[in-house]
Amino acid sequence: QVQLVESGGGLVQAGGSLRLSCAASGRTFSTYYMGWFRQAPGKEREFVASISWRTGSTYYADSVKGRFTISRDNAKNTVYLQMNSLKPEDTAVYYCNHHSNTGWGQGGQGTQVTVSS
Repeated sequence: QVQLVESGGGLVQAGGSLRLSCAASGRTFSTYYMGWFRQAPGKEREFVASISWRTGSTYYADSVKGRFTISRDNAKNTVYLQMNSLKPEDTAVYYCNHHSNTGWGQGGQGTQVTVSS
């Protein structure tokens, strides 16, 4: 199994920036992709961004393209989400997740991001 610990959430004004981090441990050699998902109150969890652990190819939801950047540090088994030009609608709990040959896992415990208008 892979254990994931997110950090970096907080309260920020609209237009501001935050950087989320996710440290992975355990069976990280089984990783195909790392990704970020988010869940706002009363809404379903949605995909935000993912990155290929091997190639570094990235994928983004349309709602965050051009504002968010996902990156990785393979040596540290860490994935980051740089979030710029934040909007109130970005407010959610952000979850890091791991994709192996069996699909996406359960994800981490989440970190709260709140964007005030």
